Amino acid sequence: MVQLNILSHIVQKVNNAISLEDALNILVSEVLLSLRAEACTVYMVDKRQSQYVLVATKGLNEKMVKHVRFGLSEGLVGYVGQREEPINLEDANQHEKFLYHPGSGEDKYNAFLGVPIIHHKRVRGVIVIQQPEKIKFDESEVAFLVTISAQLAGMFANSEYTGEMRDLLSSGIAKQKRKDVVFSGISAVPGVGIGIGIIVYPLADLDAVPNRKTNNIQEELVIFDNAIQSAKDDIAKLSARLSNTLSKEELAIFQAYLSILDSTSLDDEVKEQIKEGNWAQGALRKVVKKYTYQFAAMEDEYLKERAADIKDLGRRILSHLQALQPKKIEYPENTILLGEEITPGDLAAVPEGRLRGVVSVKGSTNSHTAIIAKSMRLPTVMGIKGVSFEKIKLADIVIDGYLGKIYINPSQSLLDNFAKLAIEEKELEQSLEQLRTKPAETPDGYRIKLYVNAGLAADAGMSLSVGGEGIGLYRTEVPFMSRESFPTEEEQRIIYRQLLKTIAPKSVTMRTLDIGGDKSLPYFPIIEDNPFLGWRGIRVTLDHPEVFLIQVRALLKASIELDNLKILLPMITAIEEVDESLSLIKQAYDELIEEKFDIKKPEIGVMIEVPSAVYLSKEICRRVDFLSVGTNDLVQYLLAVDRNNARISSCYQSLHPAVIRALIQIVNAAHGEGKVVGVCGEMASEPLAVILLLAMGFDTLSMNAASLPRIKWVIRSFSMSSARKILNEVLELESASQIRLLLDQRLVDAGLGGLIRAGKK
Repeated sequence: MVQLNILSHIVQKVNNAISLEDALNILVSEVLLSLRAEACTVYMVDKRQSQYVLVATKGLNEKMVKHVRFGLSEGLVGYVGQREEPINLEDANQHEKFLYHPGSGEDKYNAFLGVPIIHHKRVRGVIVIQQPEKIKFDESEVAFLVTISAQLAGMFANSEYTGEMRDLLSSGIAKQKRKDVVFSGISAVPGVGIGIGIIVYPLADLDAVPNRKTNNIQEELVIFDNAIQSAKDDIAKLSARLSNTLSKEELAIFQAYLSILDSTSLDDEVKEQIKEGNWAQGALRKVVKKYTYQFAAMEDEYLKERAADIKDLGRRILSHLQALQPKKIEYPENTILLGEEITPGDLAAVPEGRLRGVVSVKGSTNSHTAIIAKSMRLPTVMGIKGVSFEKIKLADIVIDGYLGKIYINPSQSLLDNFAKLAIEEKELEQSLEQLRTKPAETPDGYRIKLYVNAGLAADAGMSLSVGGEGIGLYRTEVPFMSRESFPTEEEQRIIYRQLLKTIAPKSVTMRTLDIGGDKSLPYFPIIEDNPFLGWRGIRVTLDHPEVFLIQVRALLKASIELDNLKILLPMITAIEEVDESLSLIKQAYDELIEEKFDIKKPEIGVMIEVPSAVYLSKEICRRVDFLSVGTNDLVQYLLAVDRNNARISSCYQSLHPAVIRALIQIVNAAHGEGKVVGVCGEMASEPLAVILLLAMGFDTLSMNAASLPRIKWVIRSFSMSSARKILNEVLELESASQIRLLLDQRLVDAGLGGLIRAGKK
């Protein structure tokens, strides 16, 4: 029986390895020490070559690593991959699938246990143990290897994201000059982007720091010395500040930190790495990972804990190294931003007019960065896999935001083709401008109102410029985020008044403060294990009526004489929340009337964002004036998919049959009570989805300004009768992929193919 502590020990050693290659070598060695086997081997799938590659072994001929390659259906390893389950044989040489690889040294082994390494339904590799005796490995050994393979699966997947897997697999074959190298991800914002790759790095993240050669060793040494001194100063100041609060024993940790920083071993090893040509940040990362691994592997619990201290110190030093590096990035005229995780701040840092597209490892189609990129009309691909950004910085890059692909150093013919498509795309955008003054009306006379989502006062002008009929969703939390404390009633009134006045006489729907989940205030942090199912939206403001009342008073006062305000309540999950919110709004209104303010009661609406609200939509309608469906969260909660998690982004499907049925139920409930219902989530800006939303009978759609002309084009191209016919076809289908294919074809048939792929048609 393999003990759990042995398994944990192996996993910890593998996770603390400096590189993927080191991790695999540690793994095969440790497995042999733990099991009654004489050989342990790992094979990895090379997707580009459609082959298995021997990437690590202990027991076979180690000189054959990266040289043994065979087809995905060949041999016992291929058999394990095809079956997607463990194969346990006592005499492997006699099996019909056995394939001998000359020079490997496996001919002396008979017992064979192979376990597939699977991540997200895809076989990434196979781990094998062997021994000379003709025996079957017992159940505990099979379970042990299955557990190890599950750990490997995550590591393999992560190495695809970082490009480390590609580098490892490529090192065993002859280098070839490649053209039109393509990587696939998720289409977050459609469009064609052509430019030069510029990398942005997250601050103080040791794992994100790449190795990089330096041409000025002396300068890197000075930078490192300065960073060490700055880290010492920080710790000394922190210790002094807390000296009256903490005991001497508790303060001793700061002295321990200073002792580590003063030690010559860490200092000398980093400097040795720098002298070998690595830049200061890469040298620090390498040494800190080494020390972390060494401490974590110790048996003594106290010494094990020192691994966390080393990591913390490493991050502190790194933060100063990054602060001391020249901050100015040279952005070319045609910048493509590349990064592990691109933030809205990264987008804002690029000078106006220079950004052509975004490529990110992390993030999804509904992350805040993607939403902002969409409003900026930036072709964006997220969840990109297998690319080493450090190797493609300053390379020519083409983004196909329609298919979620990027091309590195494309051939001239490919570049010319995408340049032509980009011109056609621009011509399409210009042709849509003529729709600005025309109504969003179907050929058979059905009218739907189109609004713009906004978070800044500047968005108001954009709403008017694209022909929006007002603001369908104003995110009031944005002004809250830009301050160091809750804004006063008067500060809020001024902000709201400016927006209401700019849009008047058109309406503005103001959503009350919606924080929690992925939105937090620096002065009001909400830290939870599961924030999306925690204290957020209306739950926060009802628990803090003083915050809610101040905001409502400011909203009502801002609308005096303009009377174009609508109030929207977020994250409603129960009727009691509606009743309590309405009671507080009435209280604020009565107070202002008593204070002699000449105000009119605004329309009140509720956001339908969670399943419970879908089922209560009829009862909610009896209490309010309108409903607005927040599809971003509704899809997330209906399908139990974190919309910001790139790993499961393929599961986030706005065209899922369950989502479509829920939307129909909401519309029927609202219209049954004679109330207006709209959509204010990203689904309102999806051309495919809009055909269905139109057919369902939604009265309003609110979206980012950049999408409005395209959505108006869709509405003016489909009659209500044809849209309803398409909806009926969709309701007969059972999967989101089938629905998407059908809607794709209907758009193409209507001459609107340019909305879902590059070009005009």
